[in-house]
Amino acid sequence: MAALRTKIIACPTVGEELRSLLPDGFVLEMLAYGLHNVPENLHAQLQASIDATGPEFGTILLGYGLCANAILGLNSRRFRLVIPRADDCITLFLGSRREYLRQLSLAPGTFFLTKGWIECGEDPYTEYCALRTRYGHEKAHKITRRYIQNYTRLALIDSGSYESEAYRKYARMVADYFDLTFEEIPGSNELLGKLLSGEWDKGFAVIPPGQVVARDLFYGPEGMP
Repeated sequence: MAALRTKIIACPTVGEELRSLLPDGFVLEMLAYGLHNVPENLHAQLQASIDATGPEFGTILLGYGLCANAILGLNSRRFRLVIPRADDCITLFLGSRREYLRQLSLAPGTFFLTKGWIECGEDPYTEYCALRTRYGHEKAHKITRRYIQNYTRLALIDSGSYESEAYRKYARMVADYFDLTFEEIPGSNELLGKLLSGEWDKGFAVIPPGQVVARDLFYGPEGMP
C-alpha cells in the first residue's frame, strides 16, 4: 500500500519561500493573495481546498498564520491539519514569534516587505500608484501618507533563498519616497523547514481529523510559544 501524500496550501508569498524547501512528492497549492483582504473569503477558499483534497493524501499543511482569524473554524473529516502557531506570515518569514516581537520592540512602526509581497504589489508605493490613476498625484500621495502615518521603518526580510538586489533597490526606493528608515533584516526558514519535515514542536498546532481549528490552539494554554 502506497504511503499517503502531503499537501501544502499557502498564499503566494509563503509559497515562494516553500518552493526551494519542498520535499519530493509534496504537492503545493497556492491560493490568490487578494483573499487576505476579506478574511471570510480566505476562510471559504481554504475550506473548499481542504474539502477537495483527494484520498491519496493523509496530511494537509497550511502555510498561513491566524491571518485575521481566517483559519478559525476550518476542519477536515479525513485529514490531519498542521498549522504554524503564528499571528501572520511575518512570523513564518522571521523564523519565530520571538524574533517578530523583537523586531517590533526595536521599531514598533515597522512595515515589513519580502520578495513575495513586492511581487504581489503589497507595498505603499504600489498602493499610491493605483490611487494616482484615479485621483492624481496630490490626493493619492495624501491618502497613502495617511495609510502609513504610524510607520517609521521599512524592513526588507531577506531569507537568503533568492537573489535580493532588485528587491533591495525597490524596497529602498519605497522607503525613501515615504521618508521611512530602510533596513534589511535576516529572515529564517526554520519554521517553514519544520513544517515540511514533520518536526512539529510547540510552534505548531496539529489538528486530528474531525476536530475544528479553534482559537485556544493559538492563545490558550497550548498557544503561541
